[in-house]
Amino acid sequence: MTMRFTAKTRRGMVALAVAAGLAAGAAGCGSGGDDGKRPAQPASASRTAGAGPSAQEGHSDEPLAELRGSDGLSLRITSAQRDSGGFVTINGTLKNDGAQSVVIPSALSGNETEIIKNGRSLGGATLVDPKGKKRYYVLRDTEGRPLTTTGFSTLRAGDALAVFMQFPAPPANQVEFQLPTFSSATLPISG
Repeated sequence: MTMRFTAKTRRGMVALAVAAGLAAGAAGCGSGGDDGKRPAQPASASRTAGAGPSAQEGHSDEPLAELRGSDGLSLRITSAQRDSGGFVTINGTLKNDGAQSVVIPSALSGNETEIIKNGRSLGGATLVDPKGKKRYYVLRDTEGRPLTTTGFSTLRAGDALAVFMQFPAPPANQVEFQLPTFSSATLPISG
């Protein structure tokens, strides 16, 4: 019950944030030329810690895994929750531990054309069920957008961004999490 509430709350807050961003972008655009793309978020978007739901809501401070990526990026995974709808949601924090701003590698979006056309995301993430020998990819909505954090491009030195990724639920209670340019980690799935 708590997981469903958290997932619904997260989706609602993401929809609210997207709507607010689009409204602000539309108000600031006076030159016309709408090419159908979402407005770019400023590099300081990661400093809006109080603007949305915490990816760590209801979870301990102890991470499930800490992964190192390129250019000083790190990913701290704080939960891997299975819900009754047949999904697994991974929550965490993407952080720039380096001394300079980092452009988020495009490899994190993966290499599927449908995901890439929707901008930067964590769409390249996968879960691997080692016993079933099956790989699970990030879910997509009916328009091909990945069900993961999207719309980020740069993280300033020391900045962090709460992130999530949603997958079809594997039957295993322990999976290997993989994200391009990052080390991999074995995660227990709760719920």
